[in-house]
Amino acid sequence: MDLITTTDELAEICARMAQHPFVTVDTEFLRESTYYPLLCVAQIASPDEAAVIDTLAAGLDLAPFFALLTNESVTKVFHAARQDIEIVWNMAGKIPHPIFDTQVAAMVLGYGDSISYDQLVQRITGDTLDKSNRFTDWTRRPLSDAQIAYARSDVTHLRDVYRRLAGDLEKRSRVNWVEAEMAVLTSPDTYRADPERAWERLKTRVRKPKDLGVLMEIAAWREREAQNRDVPRSRVLKDDVVGEVAIQAPTTIEKLGHLRSLPKGFERSRWGPEIIEAVKRGLERDPKTLPKLERFRPVPNGSAIVELLKVLLRMTAERHAVAAKVIATVDELERIAGDDEADVPALKGWRRELFGEKALALKHGKLALAIEKGKVVTVEKS
Repeated sequence: MDLITTTDELAEICARMAQHPFVTVDTEFLRESTYYPLLCVAQIASPDEAAVIDTLAAGLDLAPFFALLTNESVTKVFHAARQDIEIVWNMAGKIPHPIFDTQVAAMVLGYGDSISYDQLVQRITGDTLDKSNRFTDWTRRPLSDAQIAYARSDVTHLRDVYRRLAGDLEKRSRVNWVEAEMAVLTSPDTYRADPERAWERLKTRVRKPKDLGVLMEIAAWREREAQNRDVPRSRVLKDDVVGEVAIQAPTTIEKLGHLRSLPKGFERSRWGPEIIEAVKRGLERDPKTLPKLERFRPVPNGSAIVELLKVLLRMTAERHAVAAKVIATVDELERIAGDDEADVPALKGWRRELFGEKALALKHGKLALAIEKGKVVTVEKS
């Protein structure tokens, strides 16, 4: 049974798959022109069978599929799970659990930063995946035999990848490293698109409480507008425009029209007055109720400290065969350079044990870096 188009077929195969310790899962979706991703196809495989679900089939109820994804007795295996889980959350209000993300496991095991699925399959199984249907239109019906075969192969290869990675994690005592990452991926907070928190995803670093108040209101307005119209955020306002509006805080249509980043004439659209009202609400916010802005105080020799930490990070990643990205980011290194108690993953749990303690020791001169036989090594200083 390759293509599932009825609820009865789906219920039958999900019941069989629920008898196994794990299933592999993948989805094909469209989101280029919408806020909410449109699920077009879902693929599932147990150790002994696989199926492709036509999620757009008339009358198909996906309840059995969602029940399988939330069955606590079955581990759901994804590659780069975040977008797949987001779809389930948006459609069913549920989070798949327990899960295993092969991309995260691969980083923990030293396969590189954010390795692609086809590269991982090739390295582990030696198989080369057919990429010809990667950018196919999954909304068109009927699905072709080539599309079905492509979708099915994604989850059948994933079984072999999962077995290898899970076994390696056990051998190297790194199961708990991956479990910490899975906790983030299975938290509803990761997927809630709360307009009041939309500002947090923006990279714009405002400096004043006034700017932050406006940023919060404009970002919330954009989020609600995108949700209501079911269009991407950038179709409403691009990120750089949101940032400029926050800093310039135009309180009249005329001032809004002077912003360089806005399309010509935008201020005269129906959205112009709404943006002005959002700006005014932002300016009226009580500064005492706003989140505290991070103060990035210059650190003496801060740049040099960060460069040394980068060398230590690369050395640690190579020595332990872990992707550097999963240990710490450059932003985290900058924060460690300025604060011994920075609230970053690199100073918590297994990352602190592996890297964080040494990073602090290096920062305070208790550890040095040297070259020995062509390799960077650490030297403890008395």
